[in-house]
Amino acid sequence: MLTALYVPANRPDRFAKAVAAGPDLVVFDLEDAVPVGDKAEARGWAVAWIAANAHGPVQIRVNALTSPWIEDDLAAISAVPSVRIRVPKVESAADVRAVLDKVPSARITALLESPLGVERAYEIATADPRVEAIALGEADLSSALGVDGAEGLAWSRGRLVSASRAAGLGAPMMSVYPHVGDLPGLLRTSIEGLRLGFVGRTAIHPRQLATIVEAFTPTEAEATAAAELLAAVDAAGVADGGVIVLPDGRMVDPAMLGRAREITTLHHQTNPHPH
Repeated sequence: MLTALYVPANRPDRFAKAVAAGPDLVVFDLEDAVPVGDKAEARGWAVAWIAANAHGPVQIRVNALTSPWIEDDLAAISAVPSVRIRVPKVESAADVRAVLDKVPSARITALLESPLGVERAYEIATADPRVEAIALGEADLSSALGVDGAEGLAWSRGRLVSASRAAGLGAPMMSVYPHVGDLPGLLRTSIEGLRLGFVGRTAIHPRQLATIVEAFTPTEAEATAAAELLAAVDAAGVADGGVIVLPDGRMVDPAMLGRAREITTLHHQTNPHPH
């Protein structure tokens, strides 16, 4: 999964458009995008639309666990079978379990938006098998840390990637890039995230989706190199141990196979019908 697109839950006129834009996941947002006075109506619109439309993977971002709306959010969402919930401002495994106690069929993406949440990233990621992902909420986190820019978030981003991998959840997705009109900036920062170990990114506007896919899709050269490496290791019979040298001079050992397999898999997923 490379793309997730937020849609404000108080804008039902945008629901079908968000799905039609083609993201891998549509996130119906009950939290930041919805004014206080619209919370109840937005919740009703989102749950009703999801119940009536089976258009691929969707997720609901609920309000924070400390907010006055969370109980009603979870009560309404509990009627949706196998719902995926994006939970903001998670700071502990207990926060995850509190949601799952109310919605046992849910699958959880936990958003870490505070220094405490980041410190407990692995604990949160392993809180329950129904946790399918962890992610950063970088706007709130930057404010809490008193930092501005990628340099100030570097440690938190690395911590998230490591915790997600250690928990067996795979590579996490990057947080949103808020400057909707700056596609070069989106591409540049997404490539920076790729180098840190992220795969995919959430978006706040459909025009961002193509750039995100471009950033996180392996190039033909990368895919070819990965396939050649795997084929050479297989032919030499050293997948379980030993070292070989490829014709281009690269020294290869089994430790390099994991990344090559990931590149090959991602290339197949994003290019299902190569010419």
